[in-house]
Amino acid sequence: MIFYVEDDDNIRELMLYTLKASGFSGKGFPNAAEFWQALSKTQDVLYPDLIMLDIMLPDEDGIEILKKLKSNAKTANIPVIMASAKGTEYDKITGLDLGADDYLAKPFGMMEMISRIKAVLRRYPQKENNDILQYGPIKLNIDEHIVMVDGNTIELSIKEFDLLRMFVENPKHLFERENILLNLWGEDFIGESRTLDMHISKLRKKLGIYSNMIKSIRGLGYRMEK
Repeated sequence: MIFYVEDDDNIRELMLYTLKASGFSGKGFPNAAEFWQALSKTQDVLYPDLIMLDIMLPDEDGIEILKKLKSNAKTANIPVIMASAKGTEYDKITGLDLGADDYLAKPFGMMEMISRIKAVLRRYPQKENNDILQYGPIKLNIDEHIVMVDGNTIELSIKEFDLLRMFVENPKHLFERENILLNLWGEDFIGESRTLDMHISKLRKKLGIYSNMIKSIRGLGYRMEK
């Protein structure tokens, strides 16, 4: 997941489209206030893999956002790429000195952006997902989108796979309903309130005798335990 803060609607939408077309998921924000609000609703284990910040913003500028991110232990290790039309040496040096991982001077090409993102993420191996995830009898092959339970392959929908991956990556962690919907369906999701419950129910059925590994925590959410 990549968060991008950009006040120009056209640029923001183009970047989000390019991210999606390149295999990334992304969320865009027109100002710092909406970015901080979304980040505050995101649990630690589901923080974005990378944040892109425009320097010139209508409220709090990108440099100030960067300072706060790097001064908070929970967000200090999230990779950050700065972007600005100003393109001055001062802005670039300031951002890099404060902990930014790269700098893009506007206007920049969309493919250059994707190349820079991939390059930065390669320097953060701890943020990359392993090809194989396993918890108890459940094994996920991330690249091939294959799930095996006790050595038997089961077929999952995209959302079921995303749910199971989230649980397996973070066993015993309590995921609140609102945060699951926010991170897997997005904040613009419009649907029935029981959408998540229905996906959990289908996932449990496919896990068969291990369905009880996904625990319901009344009034809060779900977690996975052996």
